[in-house]
Amino acid sequence: TLPTIQTAAGTADIMSHVIENYFQKADAFLQDKICEGILKTCIKYCPIALQSPTDYEARANLMWASSMALNGICGRGKNGAWSCHPIEHELSAFYDITHGIGLAIITPHWMRYVLSEKTVDKFVSYAINVWNVEPTDDKFEVAEKGIKATEEFFKSCGIPMNLGKLGIDDSLIEKMARAVIKHA
Repeated sequence: TLPTIQTAAGTADIMSHVIENYFQKADAFLQDKICEGILKTCIKYCPIALQSPTDYEARANLMWASSMALNGICGRGKNGAWSCHPIEHELSAFYDITHGIGLAIITPHWMRYVLSEKTVDKFVSYAINVWNVEPTDDKFEVAEKGIKATEEFFKSCGIPMNLGKLGIDDSLIEKMARAVIKHA
């Protein structure tokens, strides 16, 4: 009976938890493979749950993905500050938006913002291992294809992919930015 937009938002939240751990600075091979598996599970089963809300297999796999994403295992051996969640918490504090919807909008933008020479190899792994992007000699092209796939996946789930579509303008950006820095 869950509205489809809540299934999409919940999946985006699961994926954001995993992504924020996945991109932490650390060599944690096993944790990264668990992260990739959780992400692939969301990618496979969210569309099924959206199409057939009573599909037990889809719901069960999304629930397991949620449990694994939030139980701490993905972040073991890693450290660093999360960015997407604190930013989205401020959006939800000031505007009436669903947490997962805000995360789906923020995450690809954050990915593009942090993509650099230092992070590109991790983004390449993400693109290849999660989205099955074909490797090429141009690491940044591969990385961008992974980011674009993330964005397109959220869009295909029915999530509006910009804040303006939710009635959010830039009038409170400074206030929210100060709050993010203060609280996170």
